[in-house]
Order: sequence, then structure tokens, then C-alpha cells
Amino acid sequence: MPPAHLANLGRVATLAFALALPSATVSAAPAPNAIRVAFPVAESTFDPQAIGDNYSTLVAIAIFEPLYTYDYFARPAKLVPAAADGMPQVSADLTTYTIRVKKGQHFTADPVFGGKPRELTAQDFVYSWKRLLDPKVRSYFVHIFEHRLAGADEALAKARASGRLDYDAPIEGLTAVDRYTIRVRFTEPYFGFRHWLTTVTMAPVAREVVEKYGDASNRVAEHPVGTGPYRLAEWRRSQRIVLEANPGWRDERYPAPTDPADAAIAKGLAGRKLPLVPRVEISIIEEAQPRLLAFDRGDLDLLELPGDLASNVLDGDRLKPAYAKRGITLARLLEPALNFTYFNLDDPVVGGMAPEKIALRRAMILGYDRDTEIRVLRSGQSVPATQISPPWTEGFDPKRPPLQKFDPVTARALLDRYGYRDRDGDGYRETPGGTPLVVRKASTPSAVDRASDELWKKSMDAIGIRMAFIKHPWPELMKMAEGGKLPMWSLGWIVATPDPDSAYALLYSRQIGMMNDARLNLPEYDRLYEASRKLADGPERNALYAQMTDLMNAYGVWEVSPSRVSNWLVQPRVKGFKRHPFLQHRWQYYEVVP
Repeated sequence: MPPAHLANLGRVATLAFALALPSATVSAAPAPNAIRVAFPVAESTFDPQAIGDNYSTLVAIAIFEPLYTYDYFARPAKLVPAAADGMPQVSADLTTYTIRVKKGQHFTADPVFGGKPRELTAQDFVYSWKRLLDPKVRSYFVHIFEHRLAGADEALAKARASGRLDYDAPIEGLTAVDRYTIRVRFTEPYFGFRHWLTTVTMAPVAREVVEKYGDASNRVAEHPVGTGPYRLAEWRRSQRIVLEANPGWRDERYPAPTDPADAAIAKGLAGRKLPLVPRVEISIIEEAQPRLLAFDRGDLDLLELPGDLASNVLDGDRLKPAYAKRGITLARLLEPALNFTYFNLDDPVVGGMAPEKIALRRAMILGYDRDTEIRVLRSGQSVPATQISPPWTEGFDPKRPPLQKFDPVTARALLDRYGYRDRDGDGYRETPGGTPLVVRKASTPSAVDRASDELWKKSMDAIGIRMAFIKHPWPELMKMAEGGKLPMWSLGWIVATPDPDSAYALLYSRQIGMMNDARLNLPEYDRLYEASRKLADGPERNALYAQMTDLMNAYGVWEVSPSRVSNWLVQPRVKGFKRHPFLQHRWQYYEVVP
């Protein structure tokens, strides 16, 4: 999984990203000076406030520009203005943010504006952020404001009662002070809000566009009109996406690095107007092998190396000589991502909080051979997970030991103790009540997911649990997950900011039906999560994060999968590329030299 960021946060399939593709090929006649990449899963929507997956976010963040971003070169991540005029003014008690919008920025020309560009104003941000509270939009990120923004809960209650949000009704904590100034006031300290301002979720959309092109859910999935460095030029759903440079984008320049180690990357580029590359061509190629072959042919400029093919290209953490001799470079990064297989706690088989149900889930976690996952499925390009806080985020404890272990002996003993026994001698256990036990897990039709299914089945066979699989393309599984219809599913949550809040929000009860696919409703977890939101980064908040991790593990809510090391292959014709933990793709910084 490459990673919501989304850009902000986003669901991605943990081991595979599948969607049926009529033709897994790259355009035979690419435009000159175009960056060519491939996604392993199709896009879902280009509506910033409705996006819940990583790959849609990667496209949308190029079309819609948020107020802030991260310095391209600085490590650790450093917040810098994008559409904002300067850094936010934050009150001493961390409850009030005042932000200025740069003057002279415009939405791209569209018929809804009379065919002309329309200036971006503070009111566009107010309108866009209200969309997070619209029950029709069903945003995954309503928690950014719910129980925090002054007046938000009252507006939400009315909207949920009526089924619609009154966008013209004022919300106390969200105002446009003047044409270019936004003021946001919270009822409690909100340290992490500054990081949310970098995400596509908080990027502006125009009200005229939503009202003209929106569907019954007030979503604009297919007509993106933004203020960012690119605009949508071509789109064949689930096959091909082409972006072209936005001629009306503000004057932004390639940055000069402060670290001498980055001087070679920026050589000849620093100070030049962005975007450097005028065109981005994205192909949807589901299977890993065709993506690697396309890169080997030179049809792709960048490739995130699939884990199952790492041994074809790498000797440990280095390129094999055949690749290095071609001038191809390797960028490695421990991903700021959380990978897990969730159990649906509302499911009649694996759900519930009765002791025998908790025992079943914990036994399955103990019985799953994640050692083989790391060694075989991921070709050693992973490390055991230790906590909910993803790597690179605040609160991540590098000294914490692995969270879950592979122990089939203990798994079998636990099942025996709680009455899951093989009563008919067929090798598979029945429930404590004597009925057949079949656990169903969702997965996509891709080859990588098939390999994952085989490992899960082999692991569960070894402890006497019969498994079956629900096979659908990724978008269908997402809809089923939102409706609570999947007993188990493997996902990744890619973090696009250093604040791990949203990783913990994945198990917050108020996110059931949105982010909380496990449908956990545990008051103690909720209490800890709500307390953590009031604190700045530091030992006190980290202690709460550790307790939430332990609660999740004690109740067997997630099998937490290994943390993946991503390996990016870069063709020698690509200049200016540097992998950032929270900026997965920043196409405007890349140059392609013929």
C-alpha cells in the first residue's frame, strides 16, 4: 500500500488493490514531458469531502489545494503555507485558529462560473468545511468537527433530524471574518487541527459547482473544479486518468533544500515555476507483475515496487546490479500507515463481547502466520507492527515490542477452553453450541489477495477453523463495509499528517458506519480517545494512545498486520523526486527529461 494520504487518511487494501481492468496497459503514445504512473486500484470519487480512499486522494490533492502542506525537503515534517497567506494564528489555549487566504487564487474556468475562473475566498472554506457535517455527504471525517467545533453539534443534530444541512445557517465556531480571513473556534484545545489543514479533506470546493453538478448525496464525484496545480483533462473510469497543468495556478517555485544531501535532487530545479511537468498520465493496472513489466519497458516513470516482487528487483535493501546499471534509483521508506484485518463486532459469528467471542477472535489472531506474511507475501519488506500510532507520527514508540505474535499452540488451547471443538471429526471445530463454525473474510479478486487468502486459510486450518471468502472488487467491498456487511476485511489506513488522531478514530464508536468498520462500541475506548483529543503531543497523550492500543488488542478487534517498507523505483529521466512520509505524490515537483 503506498497511502491516504490520502494525502489525508485513506482506506487502501492491505495486500492488494484490485479492480477488474479490461486492458492492463499503458498508453503506447505518451505525451512529451509527461510523468507516467500506475495505480493498482481504481479511483472512487474526486470530491474532497467525500473521499475515503488513498488513490482518489492522490488525484484530488493535485486538483484541490488545501491551506497548508509540508516542506518538500524538511525532515521531520515541517508545516508551510499553500493556499494560506502565512502560518495560522493560534490562541494560547489552542482553541481558536485565524487563517488568511492568499489573494488572487482562482477556481479553474467552468460553465458554472460563466466560463471564467472565479476567485477563491474565505467563504469557500467555510462552505466546504460545513460539508463535513452534511449527513447526505457522509464524510468519513465528520469527527474533525463533531464534539469540537463550537456550534457543530447543534447543526449536526438538526441536519440528522431533517436529513439535510442548512448551509446558510451560521455555525458559531466557523466564520469568514472578511473576504480572505477564516476564524475557527473549538470548545476544547485542538492541537492536531493544524495538520488537518494540509489534507484534501479540508481543501475548498465551490458551492456553485456542488449545486450544479452534485448528486443526490450532495457529492460531486465526476466534475472536479479546484484551485490546485492540475486539472482533470481525461478520465476513463477505472482505466485511465490524465491531469494537465492548471495555467491559472498561483506562482509557486521549486524550493531550495537546506540539507546539502538534497542538493543533487534540486540541481537545476530550485527557483523554477511549478508545476515542472505539465501532464500526469495515470493507468489502472491491477496486477503487480504487469506493473513491473511496464516499468521495465520504460512505460512508467515511477513504480511502487509490489512487495511480492521485491526479490526480483532487490538484494535486501539495495537494487540488483541490473537495475542500478540502468540508472534507476531506489527510494525506501517505512510507511506511515496502519495495516490491519478487522473483525466486525456486529457479525453473528465473529462479533460480540461475550467471552467465547473474544476468545475466538484472539485465537484467530494468535493462529495467523504473520511471520510467513512478512517473509513470503511481503518478501521481507515489512516489520512487525507494535501499536496503533503509525511510524513517523507523534506518539509512535520505536521501543515498543511487537503487538501480536504467532502462537498456534496457544490459539488451539484457547479455542478448546471456550468450547470450540471438532465434534464430528472432520478436522474443523463447531461453535460452543454445536453448530457449524464458518468464518468469512472479504477480499478482492487480485493475485496478491488470493495469496493472502491462501495464507489465512492455511493458518486457520491449522487451528481447526473453517474459512470462506467473499470476493468482490474493491469499490463494492467498501460499500459493504460501510453497511456493516463484511465479517472480516484487511485494510490499510495511510496517514498523511504527523498527528495519529485519525488512526485512533478508526475505533471511536461515533464513527460506526463511516471509519469504524469494526463497529467497536466500547465506552472505555471512547473515553480515552476523547481525552487524547484535548492534549498536545507529549507523554500524557502517548500514555492514552498506549492504553487504547492495549484495549483494541485485549478485545481482539484487529489483527494488526506488519508495517510495510515501501520501495519506489525511479527512472533516470525523472528529476526532482524525493519521497516524503506525508506527501506520497507531489507531481508538480517532478521533471521528466526526454
